[in-house]
Amino acid sequence: MKIHICKAVDIDFEAIYSFINELEGQLFNREKQAEIFHQVIHNPTNIYLVAFDEDTPVGFISCHAQNLLHHSGLIGEIQEMFVAEKYRSGGVGKLLMENLIAESKQKGFLQLEVTSSKRREKAHQFYMREGFLASHFKFTKKI
Repeated sequence: MKIHICKAVDIDFEAIYSFINELEGQLFNREKQAEIFHQVIHNPTNIYLVAFDEDTPVGFISCHAQNLLHHSGLIGEIQEMFVAEKYRSGGVGKLLMENLIAESKQKGFLQLEVTSSKRREKAHQFYMREGFLASHFKFTKKI
């Protein structure tokens, strides 16, 4: 197994679409997802990275950034992270995170943030191992 990390490009849509469906446990509208995917990967403040085992996509991470007044600078928020089941606990997530952090530093981010569903306890453990602090509550409301 030789894992390498690349910036996401248009042809990575099918793999990431499949990962998102698995991550969320539902089948999203392919056309809508493609439209969103192509929009977000071409936004210069966003970071989308894909992990490959040779030529096979095995995971990805996405991060959107914005300038926030209460931080007085650019803050990155991890939106999605997924590693195929057979590759979990094998260092793929750590590699994705290391590459995300390196690119975030290059772009001048002051901080990375992540929100994770309460049910994803293994993800919480991963983020804490990677140095994230459980410092906030997130509240949501569907509209």
